Amino acid sequence: MTIAKKIEAMLSESSWIRKMFEEGARLRAKHGAGNVYDFSLGNPNLKPPESFRDSLIDTARSSVEGNHAYMPNVGFPYVRKSVAAYVSVEQQAEVSEKEIIMTCGAAGALNVILKTILDPGDEVITPSPYFVEYKFYADNHGGILKTVPTRPDFSLDITAISSAINNKTKAVLINSPNNPTGQIYSKESLIELGTVLNDKGKKSGRTIYIISDEPYRKIVYDGVKVPSIFNCYRESIIATSYSKDISIPGERIGYIAVNPEAVFKENLISGMALANRILGFVNAPALMQRIIASIQGASVDISEYQRKRDILCNNLAECGYEFVTPSGAFYLFPKSPVPDDVKFVKALQDELILVVPGSGFGCPGHFRIAFCVDDDTIINSIPGFKRAMEKFR
Repeated sequence: MTIAKKIEAMLSESSWIRKMFEEGARLRAKHGAGNVYDFSLGNPNLKPPESFRDSLIDTARSSVEGNHAYMPNVGFPYVRKSVAAYVSVEQQAEVSEKEIIMTCGAAGALNVILKTILDPGDEVITPSPYFVEYKFYADNHGGILKTVPTRPDFSLDITAISSAINNKTKAVLINSPNNPTGQIYSKESLIELGTVLNDKGKKSGRTIYIISDEPYRKIVYDGVKVPSIFNCYRESIIATSYSKDISIPGERIGYIAVNPEAVFKENLISGMALANRILGFVNAPALMQRIIASIQGASVDISEYQRKRDILCNNLAECGYEFVTPSGAFYLFPKSPVPDDVKFVKALQDELILVVPGSGFGCPGHFRIAFCVDDDTIINSIPGFKRAMEKFR
């Protein structure tokens, strides 16, 4: 073979999301783009806010010396200071620029964190369903992803997490609002989780971190709030990006925020500064750093996603689908009417509807619908959803 056996094996279990996206391209070529209803990829369809476009233009016109030069591995100091001021309000904690590291999106942030904390064979626990690439991220740095089930409403099962912890556990990786379920973990459950990790860590003599992956933090509905992880557990680290809330996933800009109360904060930050360089990220994109420094707190009109959610949920409920209404993100995770979720997803493909089987998120028997699409895609797909359901009744 011309490629590594490990990569060859990974290709065989690569992301269902991308597989379905590629299937969409084939179906569009065959049937026409307007006749295919693609809910496979969480690619925001709302335009970035005006403040982003204005800042982009102003920043591009700026000719300040050093705009395009190398910078500290952790990012421009003034950018980190701007981010820290916003995070302090968001997390209800006194965060300084020293606790902020600018990264190439949330994926870059997670890889930097895991590179810094994992020794070979260390385990990272994550609740299922989960974003499938977590497994590959942990493996990138010698770690092992260990999944645990959630409750029927996809909330945290603290007992299951506690039972999964052993002397190799280094972190619990959570994603709230969650991809693919849209569930938001409650403050009470996060405090309980923190207590468990603190007790288990003391017994094993190891620090067990909570890594909170938060790119959907601002995309919440019905007045629900995402709790501050910093107020729930001292040994916590945030990885996030601007990809979803201001609709710029292609720009690859995000950051790491380390809890200012973390015991080994200085070591963590030094390690992450090094990892940010040796992993090849070097710095987060300079242009994007300068832009986001001036628009902290900006977002697209989240009510648009809530409206799309309601259209989809109301119509699918009438068709007989069962689901937990998402409190955040832009995904719906219904039950498949048959245990074989892949079989049902193929039935939806026959209706030119593209969704992702729950098996791709470690949760068979469900499927994910990304509703960050235009209204016509949602509305015109409903007859197909109804016909597919009727086939299995």
